[in-house]
Amino acid sequence: MNSVNDSSFAGSVAVITGAGGTLCSVIAEDLASLGVKVVLIGRSEDKLKKVLDQILAQGGIARIECADVTDEAALEAIERKVSAEWGSCRFLINGAGGNNIKAMTSALNAAEELPEAGVEGKAGFFSLDIPAFESVLKTNTLGTVIPCRVFGRAMVASRRGCILNFASMNSSRPLTRVPAYAMAKAAVVNFTQWLAVYMAPAGVRVNAVAPGFFVNERSKAYLMTPDGGLSPRGENVMRHTPIGRFGEAQELLGCVRWLLDDRNAAFVTGVTIPVDGGFLASSGV
Repeated sequence: MNSVNDSSFAGSVAVITGAGGTLCSVIAEDLASLGVKVVLIGRSEDKLKKVLDQILAQGGIARIECADVTDEAALEAIERKVSAEWGSCRFLINGAGGNNIKAMTSALNAAEELPEAGVEGKAGFFSLDIPAFESVLKTNTLGTVIPCRVFGRAMVASRRGCILNFASMNSSRPLTRVPAYAMAKAAVVNFTQWLAVYMAPAGVRVNAVAPGFFVNERSKAYLMTPDGGLSPRGENVMRHTPIGRFGEAQELLGCVRWLLDDRNAAFVTGVTIPVDGGFLASSGV
């Protein structure tokens, strides 16, 4: 992280949920390098501490606030504390989300659930754990809506701010095996558009990024083999990714900086930008 203290960003406050994750931790470090005061929100203090230490070591300003993003009272307490000590939030990045293996199918289609298919031990749509399914929906949807409510109020009051939500490839094209996650991320895009229209007259912009396949610890289990090769699913992803590789977290930064920048993206709101190596553009044929 090279500190440049961009005058358009320096001194502003950014709240980042899911800040301990592979992508948002890099975004947090990048914003800190521009002179932004970064509030790191997540459920795992250990993960957040690693990001905090990295930012502080490079001369940045950051703080940890542990909370579940679906707990509105907890987020309101954080907002009051941060606002009193640092000032109101200017940038909100809703990176918290994720999937649950209990809400994923191992069967690829309903035919595999037929008795005569003779496929034992596969989780299908009709045997999914509904509480797990509901949890994925809640984390990804209300976990976006609630921070927007809590931190967006001050943005409206100051008539300035930018909200950046995290969508996904699943928002536009539901991938096999992940019905709950696909459903939730489609909702994030729809909500981003709705909120952008609602907030625009108050001077607040709302956009989203839709990362393609960026490997993290969770996705390694089904995209890669233990020896670092590609699993069958990983090979299929590569066949549909024209650039022919997984993304690196740093490759999100240009898009994120642009969407947050009131100088260069002042007329941009309500959009979802894919950063996916061409995945959505490719039919695979």
